[in-house]
Amino acid sequence: MFLYPQATENLGFEIQLHLPAHWEIASGLHFQDNKTVVANFDQLADSPFICSGHIQRKSYEVNGTAFHICFNNQKQIPWEKVLEDFKRFTQQQIADFGEFPVPEFTFLIQSVPYAAYHGVEHLNSTVIALGPSSEVFTTLYTELLGVSSHELYHVWNVKSIRPAEMFPYNFKEENYSEAGFIYEGITTYMGDLYLLKSGVFSLEQYLKELSKQVQKHLDNPARFSMSVAAASYDTWLDGYVPGAPGRKVSIYTEGCLLAFYCDMKLRQATQNKLGLEVVMKHLYYDFACQQKGYSIQDYKTALENFSGQDFTSFFNDFVYGTAPYEQLLSEAFEYFGLELQQTPANSYAEARFGMKVSQVGKDWQIVQLYPGSPAELGGLAIGDLIIAVNQVRALPQLDAWLSFHENQNKTLLVERSGRILELFIPEVDRNFFVQNKVLRLATLNGPQEKALKAWMLA
Repeated sequence: MFLYPQATENLGFEIQLHLPAHWEIASGLHFQDNKTVVANFDQLADSPFICSGHIQRKSYEVNGTAFHICFNNQKQIPWEKVLEDFKRFTQQQIADFGEFPVPEFTFLIQSVPYAAYHGVEHLNSTVIALGPSSEVFTTLYTELLGVSSHELYHVWNVKSIRPAEMFPYNFKEENYSEAGFIYEGITTYMGDLYLLKSGVFSLEQYLKELSKQVQKHLDNPARFSMSVAAASYDTWLDGYVPGAPGRKVSIYTEGCLLAFYCDMKLRQATQNKLGLEVVMKHLYYDFACQQKGYSIQDYKTALENFSGQDFTSFFNDFVYGTAPYEQLLSEAFEYFGLELQQTPANSYAEARFGMKVSQVGKDWQIVQLYPGSPAELGGLAIGDLIIAVNQVRALPQLDAWLSFHENQNKTLLVERSGRILELFIPEVDRNFFVQNKVLRLATLNGPQEKALKAWMLA
């Protein structure tokens, strides 16, 4: 909508909107009579607004800063609970940083009637899309809290604390950076952790979210071939599309788990006095407030200075390398009195065949294959449509027919790019995809109790 004027990027702009009389504007910008003025192109491009006749808004205040929550097309909003929960995680984040980077902040929440989950950080606002709207305050409420806390944390981490490659932003080309595990991974970890610290989430609710990250990590074979630093760089090439099977990892998931480990190492080294929040506070005051970007080396140096430990092998092996995370996670779980419980996936196709499927009409399409599984060894490929099992139509449920022939070899009839193939799949006595749950140990020793309490309440 607004083209980038390279020669005049520092000139001001005036926006005038022509709207129906009953419509309102929700934005981090201040509109009066449907008009506003912005200082430069950066503010213009980074200040979204919603124009609608269905906006509902409420505000709360923390340390003199106003925070506005604006829902578009959402009914039956439990404002008392929403305001209380948002205020809690906002207070906790500000308490750890000491100040808020901007004078006020606006949550712009688009409620849609279909399944959706997305959030984008902006200068002094965030746009969140969530749906279906009928479930926003029931099954999706934890998702609303999670994405909102995540996007608020971005006001510090990436809108203020920025990699040197993004300071300043270059609107003429991609801003390549290997620091995605910092600006998205740490934000993913801390966004959820602040819901725990502020009492919005119980430990059980928090561990459920952490389990999702562990599940995504362990389910992705690309972790053996792509580093999180390389994934950050590649994010600028193809965004968030799946890409080539078994090649791409998520800077959100990998970065979150690495942040979890670094947080543990800091707490372990300081007898639970300091955590990852002190490193981020250092980057905020010593880099963002000094109007300069940080390097990955700056982040590494901060970890080492606050912990008194050498992180060289950690960065070589896990940031720039593809060493397995299992030992890191086991060490962190042990320190906090947690454990990883692994059980076979509920789906026979996932557990015994090593394939994940989604229903397409009356057929079942393969969306993921476990390396070395019977499904892969039998010649199945992502995108195949499974039609029949042992010459019987796979209706109404594929799992029912696969388990019906348990401990027997199976022949699948599949469609691949318009061709019909008959593939023999061997049966093996082991599981492939498993369910991963992070749980609190039933009995904690003294150090674990202290560590867990400090981690939850710090």
